[in-house]
Amino acid sequence: MFFKSSKINSFRLWGLLLTMFGMGLMVLGTAGIVFWGQSGKIVAAIGLVIGLVAMLGSLAVYFWAGMLSTSAVQLECPECHKLTKMLGKTDRCMFCKTILTLDPLQATITADELEANQSTNLTAK
Repeated sequence: MFFKSSKINSFRLWGLLLTMFGMGLMVLGTAGIVFWGQSGKIVAAIGLVIGLVAMLGSLAVYFWAGMLSTSAVQLECPECHKLTKMLGKTDRCMFCKTILTLDPLQATITADELEANQSTNLTAK
């Protein structure tokens, strides 16, 4: 449960990892000039080009996640009561990681049962 996340957050994580990889590769490539002098320029050029490709890949992933986010279904999480976005038939809450579904065949509890449980919890308090 610790490593599970919503689909949109997973896409954003991959974008962040590509950004960090690209920046790290560019810095290490440029450090090749410091360590190897004139022959390190080749290492720097290769590091900068591969790092640039990784940064462009992260830009594409972030753009894709943003476009998916605009068309995602917004709903209130039954556990934490925060507004979250859902992609596909099942997804996880962005905040509390609860498994959400809009498909009644995959649901383990119906909406009526959920409302009944919440009403009994409110009256018990």
